[in-house]
Amino acid sequence: MSARRSARGFTLVEVLVAMMIMAILAIMAWRGVDGIVRTREASQSRLERTLRLNTVIAQWEQDLASLQDSNVVPALTFDGASLRLTRRAEGGVQLVVWSLRPGADAAQPGANLLRWAGPAVTGSADLQDSWLSSQQFQGVEPGQLRTLVGVSQWQLYCFRGNAWSNCQSSGDLAPPAPGASAPPRQALPSGMRLVLSFAEGSGENGSLTRDVALGPQSP
Repeated sequence: MSARRSARGFTLVEVLVAMMIMAILAIMAWRGVDGIVRTREASQSRLERTLRLNTVIAQWEQDLASLQDSNVVPALTFDGASLRLTRRAEGGVQLVVWSLRPGADAAQPGANLLRWAGPAVTGSADLQDSWLSSQQFQGVEPGQLRTLVGVSQWQLYCFRGNAWSNCQSSGDLAPPAPGASAPPRQALPSGMRLVLSFAEGSGENGSLTRDVALGPQSP
């Protein structure tokens, strides 16, 4: 009698209960896997943004470290929207523009930080032409690079006279070069401070401040 009872198998209720338990376990396992995947994707995205930011800051520091006063055009100017500088480059002197411009995508938070570098030149006329062209910088020129997105604003401070001041304010005049007939020029700062503020939803939080010391810039 007991042998026949044991061979009867599971009842429908027992099968349904087992299937329900297996379904619950499957859902719990899926949620765990999904959480791991989401965490990995978020970490990868954060790592990529950090690496990109570090690369941009390294390029910024390199541009300032290579600052070159050509005595032909201003070596460093900032109008609030764009920073123009002349730097040493392989083959001559190069004009570089850093500019904060609105993004083309309305859904994208903040603005784009762009960098444009002109050709390395050796002649005064070519450098002047490059400088004049940069006055009409629109952010769509060939060769411009979108370095960062989601920037709400940027501020530049120059270290002059043992104090930081807005780079748009006028500084001391540099003494003229011996035998030069050109009018006095604004003295270059000995350091620059960059403050980047990031827009909400850009993936970055708060602001970033970076100080760069400027060395001798004589040609």
